Amino acid sequence: QVHLIESGGGLVQAGDSLRLSCAASGFTFSGFNSAWFRQAPGKEREFVAGISWSGVTYYTDSVKGRFTISTDNAKITVTLQMNSLKPEDTAVYYCATDEASPHEYKLWGQGTQVTVAS
Repeated sequence: QVHLIESGGGLVQAGDSLRLSCAASGFTFSGFNSAWFRQAPGKEREFVAGISWSGVTYYTDSVKGRFTISTDNAKITVTLQMNSLKPEDTAVYYCATDEASPHEYKLWGQGTQVTVAS
């Protein structure tokens, strides 16, 4: 059985950094496009950052220059490094992989809460 296991969320102050990790269980990320999404209270889920199977990365405009998505050499972890956090980054962050169509992913993690205090 395959799973995504997220970790690294928490409560931080504006300007701080957090590092989210998404570990693959029962498979590896090799050959799959992967991404991070987030959902704030009362809002729809939104795309944050993606990484293709070949390592190409892309970001939503609001996090460009602050967030970095990456995978490890073994392709078992996808990481989201978040710097210069803002209160508007507060949300539940979800890892996803196996992109069936643009921004439509087959496998999702359980989510991890990120709260940025002003």
